[in-house]
Amino acid sequence: MTVSVLVVDDSGFFRKRLTEILTSSGQIRVVGLAANGREGVELAESLRPDVITMDYEMPIMDGISAVREIMAKHPIPVLMFSSLTYEGARITLDALEAGAVDFLPKNFEEIARDDGQLQKILIDRVLDVARSRPASRTPSPPPAAPSTSRPAAVRPPVSRRPAPAARKGAQPVQEAPPRRASHKSPARHYAVVGIGTSTGGPVALQRVLTTLPASFPSPIVLVQHMPASFTPAFAERLNKLCKIEVRQAEDGDILRPGLALLAPGGKQMMVEHRSGQPRVRILPGDERLNYRPCVDVTFGSLARAYPGKTLGVILTGMGSDGREGCRMMKQSGSPIWSQDEKSSVIYGMPMAVAKAGLTDEVLSLDEIGPRLIEGVC
Repeated sequence: MTVSVLVVDDSGFFRKRLTEILTSSGQIRVVGLAANGREGVELAESLRPDVITMDYEMPIMDGISAVREIMAKHPIPVLMFSSLTYEGARITLDALEAGAVDFLPKNFEEIARDDGQLQKILIDRVLDVARSRPASRTPSPPPAAPSTSRPAAVRPPVSRRPAPAARKGAQPVQEAPPRRASHKSPARHYAVVGIGTSTGGPVALQRVLTTLPASFPSPIVLVQHMPASFTPAFAERLNKLCKIEVRQAEDGDILRPGLALLAPGGKQMMVEHRSGQPRVRILPGDERLNYRPCVDVTFGSLARAYPGKTLGVILTGMGSDGREGCRMMKQSGSPIWSQDEKSSVIYGMPMAVAKAGLTDEVLSLDEIGPRLIEGVC
């Protein structure tokens, strides 16, 4: 099946170059070109493409305003192009909250070493975005502050079918849906809560973390697949919205209750139990690993440092990063929760964990925050 794409960008050169790359795959057809956000909104309504690529800085109407209008009228998966700067990160995070699915640097030299690699990255990303299922096409306001009283029990979630195999060449998936746990994990204190995510993660993490009270009793470590220039702005954004403290992790940081540490982009974050205190180690990003930061690396370190005393949570994301880390945590006696298919933007990482039989509870995105309060506090 051919994926139809609308390219929205005020640069004629970029529109032409992106069209050449995408159409070279034989799997993608560019059905329209727009030079500003207003044209993009109009063409999105008339063409109804499978995917829209969107620049953020354009005349007449900027990319974020265009995304908001498209999501309000006829929701279509949007891939944003942005600059790898602090300001670019801030704008991109706004676009993701407005409803965009994912983003890529607009400077091609920043994402690929050669034309062959560039072509593969762009084509794969568009095809991935085409089969995304945003949990909410319109931005959601931050959830109300949790009550000081114990929340009501979360209703049992409903079973979901897994997504079919992605496309030719993709690893086949089993037909049977992952089984949900028949009971909830008992409330307990965890030495650390680890949360891993990728595509759709910035909005998912915001929705989960904003529900937690400042008195949340466990430290939290966050692993979000994100460039190095984006994680500082993302941590600052979360810190402004949340009652708990959120910041980018630094080497030697001590984990403590009510603090969430975000793994820095381009590096690896590990947790070690040294001298009676849990400390963070930040290591250079290993080029042999696909993800920097990598959920498997962080979760594996949690399994070694606190066997049976951690909680692992896997949210929306492409691929299977986190599965082996969850396996190590599970073998040490720690429980694993994963996001369900319906509320995931991309049901890749949670599905990989669930299909491996590692998940103790499968929860919708909006159930995870209250469940953390109920199961940990």
